Amino acid sequence: MPTPTATESAIAWWLTSFSPHPAVAHEAWQDGRPAMLRTGGPYDAVRMPLALVRAAAESSAPDVVAGVLAEVLDGPVVCHPGAWYYALVPAGTCETWRAAEAVVRGRGGWLGIPRPDRTEPTPVTPYWAVPVVRVGQLCAPDAVAELLRVGRARLEGAAR
Repeated sequence: MPTPTATESAIAWWLTSFSPHPAVAHEAWQDGRPAMLRTGGPYDAVRMPLALVRAAAESSAPDVVAGVLAEVLDGPVVCHPGAWYYALVPAGTCETWRAAEAVVRGRGGWLGIPRPDRTEPTPVTPYWAVPVVRVGQLCAPDAVAELLRVGRARLEGAAR
């Protein structure tokens, strides 16, 4: 793993700041594995079904989906290939979330977080569909809910 920049180090610190053992997360990243990190500290995570995200983006191509997510959500999104996308949102979102299309992992939840520089799509390993570019930047919950609503409407329209 190349030596991280100051920004990458700050992002890694922020991502692991709620972990009781951040060194374990950094070790996982050095070994090329995602780190299991707690949600509910600096961020919650909305678990978005792959099918809804792809329908909202009108594509299954990872680069197209990533472009749509970056434009619409303007915050970091982790892809767990073949299953879910996770939008990082402000802590406490789980307490006010009302969109039926997804659930939020908040305090007490865990999420496999890839190394901050892991942005290349892979068939199995989690990666950043939209990377963290600065400490504290998160997706707006309303934008995430709207993306999922659009995806649901497109899927239902295609089923008719």
